[in-house]
Amino acid sequence: MRVAVRKQKYVMETFSGLKEGRARGAIRGAAAVEFALLLIPLLLLALGVAEYGRALYQYNSLVKTVRDSARLISQYNPADAASYQTALDDARCLAVHGNTACTGPSLAPGLTADMVGIASATTATAAGTPITLVEVSITGYVFNFVFNPGRLLGNAVDSLTFGDIRATMRQL
Repeated sequence: MRVAVRKQKYVMETFSGLKEGRARGAIRGAAAVEFALLLIPLLLLALGVAEYGRALYQYNSLVKTVRDSARLISQYNPADAASYQTALDDARCLAVHGNTACTGPSLAPGLTADMVGIASATTATAAGTPITLVEVSITGYVFNFVFNPGRLLGNAVDSLTFGDIRATMRQL
């Protein structure tokens, strides 16, 4: 007598009750949906960080150029009217274009020579010796966002005003 032995095929089931082959496909689909849901906030966060980084870069560029302009003027004597006026013009060009020849684009979009202010003042020390100080400033510069992440949070402002950027140095 021959007994028929049936081989039973064991199929592994997952916790969800799905068979293993279908579970892998379901997990892949769930991962794609989760990625799509997380991609939007992560992309907005990355663009926001890039925009604020660009704003800080432009602010730092303006601070450096104001300091360089003040350093340039501090090397000239205000008593020599002809050379001092040339130095003032060169300092304005340096603050706006990054060179004394006034060539090329401005260092920051929208920056003009009208925004650059130059003032000098003579003060006396406690010992009675006069000191001449020169101050270069950029006032009213407005940084415009390309993509403002604050708009999604209810902030309707698409620009940032840097206010007064100043550098003061002692003249020779």
